[in-house]
Amino acid sequence: MIKFLDLKAINDSFEPQLSQSIKRVLDSGWYLQGNEVCGFEKKYSEYIGSKHCIGVANGLDALRLILKAYLVNGIMKEGDEIIVPANTFIASILAITDNRLIPVLVEPEISTFNLDPFKIEEKITERTKGILLVHLYGQNAMHPEIQRLIDKYNIKLIEDNAQAVGAFEIGTKNQQNQDFKRTGTIGHAAGHSFYPGKNLGCLGDGGAITTNDSDLASVIRALANYGSSIKYKSDFQGLNSRLDEIQAAVLSTKLSRLDEDNQHRRDIAQYYLNNIQNRQLVLPAHNPKTDHVWHLFVIRTIRRNELQNYLTENHIQTIIHYPIPPHKQLAFKEWNEISLPITEKISEEVLSLPMSPIMTDEDMKKVVSVLNKF
Repeated sequence: MIKFLDLKAINDSFEPQLSQSIKRVLDSGWYLQGNEVCGFEKKYSEYIGSKHCIGVANGLDALRLILKAYLVNGIMKEGDEIIVPANTFIASILAITDNRLIPVLVEPEISTFNLDPFKIEEKITERTKGILLVHLYGQNAMHPEIQRLIDKYNIKLIEDNAQAVGAFEIGTKNQQNQDFKRTGTIGHAAGHSFYPGKNLGCLGDGGAITTNDSDLASVIRALANYGSSIKYKSDFQGLNSRLDEIQAAVLSTKLSRLDEDNQHRRDIAQYYLNNIQNRQLVLPAHNPKTDHVWHLFVIRTIRRNELQNYLTENHIQTIIHYPIPPHKQLAFKEWNEISLPITEKISEEVLSLPMSPIMTDEDMKKVVSVLNKF
């Protein structure tokens, strides 16, 4: 069986360093808000290129806290609108509604699955205070048109970088001797997820926020700790959302290999793109002017269920990301009658192929061979 993502094998590939990092935490006797979290925050902010990094409990909390901090600072108020892709994991939207802000859904480009930059401006109103940009499946979704709108309307750009850690900004490809920006520093603030299946995954839930805004970072750090910057003194009505010491130690261990692992994903994706030759399948578009870390390799076909069953019979595991779009979920039943045809078409046709940093050449060849015979 070619697993979609073999987490045990991935974690085994970091041994013995991974076990040593966990033992270091156990031996320290300190499990929250200690040296491991401080050390990881420093390493991650340096890697991303941001002034600040705040470790939090998960990726959803990261986005929730960014928006909550903007509310606390008076930049936004309840009832303000946030532009968000209609085609995204539901967490992107929950972060908005949880803060009593209004999500405004915008259709994606069907070729890249990401937010269509030329459909945003028609949705902007006097109540629009931000764009939540999702770098879906690992592809940088930033576009000059989005920056034009941010500048023109003086609104905030918040990145959902849960799936694209390590990706670069448009036009910045050289990792050695040229200045570049990574996703996570393109906007005013960014939320990151370290869910185990992510390109940089821990052994449970974990997340982070990056920003260059010192005032925002200070408020976020307090909000994530019961609204407190001094123990037992709460300035805000905050949350309990903290990255723990064990997860921070695990992430520090894995961070050193992230660029190498992402490059392996790019190599797999290129092999798929070069060798899958089946007219019934639509391969993902990759704009050469943007970077892609291929958290997921997502194809489309009108015979999706039949193809998935065929691959299962041939011992190839696949997953659908995502079978039900947010506006068709019971959680948002007030949107259920809205027509978003591109988002709906994507949800009916997408299928994610195996993709991981430990995938072998033999695995890639088998996936392609089986697909080409469908």
